[in-house]
Amino acid sequence: MKIFNKAAPSKFNVEEKFEAGIQLLGSEVKAIRLDHVDLKSAYVKLMSGEAYLINAKIFPYQYSRVEGYMEDRTRKLLLHKKELLKIKNMLDTGKYTVTPLSLYEKHGKFKLEIGVAKGKKQHERRKDLKQQAINRDQERELKNEF
Repeated sequence: MKIFNKAAPSKFNVEEKFEAGIQLLGSEVKAIRLDHVDLKSAYVKLMSGEAYLINAKIFPYQYSRVEGYMEDRTRKLLLHKKELLKIKNMLDTGKYTVTPLSLYEKHGKFKLEIGVAKGKKQHERRKDLKQQAINRDQERELKNEF
């Protein structure tokens, strides 16, 4: 089971990927297993030498107590110090952002794949959409030939 951020490939060119652990509550783990997650507007921010996932929505688990639960709370990401320094150096050069790409379970623990990426310009997005349409048409023609 892998939950993708479907907005990321159309908005960003990913330069480098990292795997990070994520601190979750027990009810959040159960909600993620039921695919009650939205990563579209989420981003990663470095604060005081640590990485945090901001604005990721994990909707409340049906059978848990919901008093005071905030679905878009800030969650700490667990990365090695070398990885944090590498990300920080890339962000300091400018033009980069850190975005979540996918959320998945690995050996019983949830991992977040994050990418250091550059934002695409509007004309690059249009070019990608045109190329996708061309590829789709070519696949249809090949399928109809056989």
